[in-house]
Amino acid sequence: MRLLVGGLILFLGGCVAGSISHEILREVKRPLPKDFLLGPEDVVEVTVWKNQDLSRIVTVRPDGMISLPLIGDVQASGLTAEQVGEIIAKKLSEYKENPSVSVSVKEVNSYYIYVVGEVVHPGKFPLKSYATVLQGISLAGGFTQYASKNRMAVIRTIDKGTPNERQIRIPVRYDDLVSGKGEIGNFQLMSGDTIVVP
Repeated sequence: MRLLVGGLILFLGGCVAGSISHEILREVKRPLPKDFLLGPEDVVEVTVWKNQDLSRIVTVRPDGMISLPLIGDVQASGLTAEQVGEIIAKKLSEYKENPSVSVSVKEVNSYYIYVVGEVVHPGKFPLKSYATVLQGISLAGGFTQYASKNRMAVIRTIDKGTPNERQIRIPVRYDDLVSGKGEIGNFQLMSGDTIVVP
């Protein structure tokens, strides 16, 4: 009887583990942002027309803010450079009539991925353009001889900055990535994703 119950539990566990949730499929098919959204460590240049004292080059802090004279902290993370410029202009309008503000991106440092486990060079990889799972593995030098290629996973944090923030595990099979036949293909990685190679 114990063997029967134990076998049933293993079978049900396998069924649950083998099925791919709608949430996971939605994540791997999520379109990339059309406009670049600022994030921590990005460097931007804020130019206030005809006011050199208020113009400067600043880095987005880990809390997503930038600091400027006169108006203090301004939210930058998760916004486009144009949106940040509009926020700054609105805050400056309390002190200056019709301020003209432009914000330009000087350095992109907020897009990065991690690759850990059985790869040649595990670590954090800053990127200047979007990368797929296969490209991420390539950046880490490929697999070691002990890698379980078909038991990989991508760990992703979703609903960032909200009370619902949590991590999800996206199962990835190398054979499916190469053949393109699996439910989950060679999808684009989001900033902060971690590829785990057991």
